[in-house]
Amino acid sequence: MRAAALLAALLTGLTLFACVPPARAGSALTIETAAGATHRFTVELAVSPAEIQRGLMFRESLADDAGMLFFYQQCRLAQFWMKNTLIPLDMIFIEADGRIARITAMAEPQSLEIRASGVPVNGVLEIAGGRAAALGIAPGDHVRHPLFGADGAAVCGEANGLSSGQP
Repeated sequence: MRAAALLAALLTGLTLFACVPPARAGSALTIETAAGATHRFTVELAVSPAEIQRGLMFRESLADDAGMLFFYQQCRLAQFWMKNTLIPLDMIFIEADGRIARITAMAEPQSLEIRASGVPVNGVLEIAGGRAAALGIAPGDHVRHPLFGADGAAVCGEANGLSSGQP
């Protein structure tokens, strides 16, 4: 009886694991700058409310070519803070077509200061603090990822509210 319950729990866990999109584990993202440079990142994808709320909290490091992409299917004004975030981050706010709308550089760890997109966005990319400047990434540059652009899942029309708190 106990073995059957254990097997059922294991199969349920494997089924749930199989339902998680592979992009959450590591998805390729490219930023193309106005100067013609291309920068590649491997990003974790945060889509569910729990993933978005946790974000990069409690991480002690982040590789130079890594990040987390927060995705909102409907565009919205995004607001972030750094509560329980242990490392400085650059926050790159992304419009539905993949264009970078704004960058908040070197967001201070553990801060409750709100950092806002300023315009409705469909995504926010968090990378290691200082990387955007070091790589020459600026507003107007383009993020290339399957979620953005003509064939992506991002939709923008009327802003549909605010996202507040962490991420």
